Amino acid sequence: MVRITEPFHGAVLNRRHGENLPDGLRIAVRGEAGLRDAVSVNGQPARRAGREFVAEVVLRARETDLLAVAEGPAGRAEHRVRVVWDRHSRPRYRVSIDDNSFFLRDIAQKGYRSLFDCFYLAGLKRLNERYGARFSLNIYYTTGPDFSLPQFPDRYRGEWADNAGWLRLAFHAWANEPDRPYQHASAQKLIADLDAVAGEIRRFAGDAAYAPPTIIHWGMVQPEALPALASRGVRVLSGYFGRAPWGWDVNYLLDDERSEHLSRHDALMDFTSGIAFSRVDIVCNNVPLERIVPTLAPLADDPNTAEIMDLLTHEQYFWPFYRHHVPDHFERLDAAIRWVTERGYQPVFFHEGFLGGPEPD
Repeated sequence: MVRITEPFHGAVLNRRHGENLPDGLRIAVRGEAGLRDAVSVNGQPARRAGREFVAEVVLRARETDLLAVAEGPAGRAEHRVRVVWDRHSRPRYRVSIDDNSFFLRDIAQKGYRSLFDCFYLAGLKRLNERYGARFSLNIYYTTGPDFSLPQFPDRYRGEWADNAGWLRLAFHAWANEPDRPYQHASAQKLIADLDAVAGEIRRFAGDAAYAPPTIIHWGMVQPEALPALASRGVRVLSGYFGRAPWGWDVNYLLDDERSEHLSRHDALMDFTSGIAFSRVDIVCNNVPLERIVPTLAPLADDPNTAEIMDLLTHEQYFWPFYRHHVPDHFERLDAAIRWVTERGYQPVFFHEGFLGGPEPD
């Protein structure tokens, strides 16, 4: 028996996980094997301490298979995992806002001269001007009986295009309700809804303002939906990967082992679909203003969570008419963005490059 315990299959590794070399990243590969076994990893002899082993391997390619071989009285055994080297990684953050529909209804019904006459978009624009922040707004097809996307005019297309460098629109779901709309839905249903929303975004905002989705409403989809999403340009999916009384949740129905890993790491690659999963670091509408920095600060001290800050909040809490309105919502978002900015994190869109950074070679 031999088993690699670290790194995890699908792990996304960067400069924080090893020693940078001119032509690679030297990492430690750890695991367990029989006491009498001689162990090697990718041909490198491993050091032993009881059942544990460790060997050093240099990553030189975007993806590397790590093969541990144990040979002993019981014969030969192997264990293989694959990892991704984020070669050109840099500290970065993205801001995603879920459940968007009210601002589109507001603009359509009020007929503003500019998109930014809507207080919500005006507030986001101020944060962009102050910090260079970028925003992915994940939208619904319909708000209810009084508004759906075909009612949104196309006369703002020029303004959408002018601001596409920092403001993008993406599919989130058909509507806010029912909860967990795609947890048990077919891939065909999910893709049909995605295509309908994408078509409307392109109609009224243009191609430049459109982004493939990075968060599906409630973060739950059937496994068969992942390749279908990838076919629509989805490269990253963010979730909570948190533990609930009934098991791991808001985790795209990943198995327990991968969900647990993501609960402690920035990202994980699913090689079958080509989609990387990202763990949300904070949900600003749920965190009091005075707790924003204490929530984020420990993440920057952990090499497994320090490189990418995935910031999330929800649109409805900005609106005074909403029953759970958060009066200091913009202050909370400002505090989170200011903190990451002051620590050198750069704003990105997750659908560009690899998790918002340059593609690994």
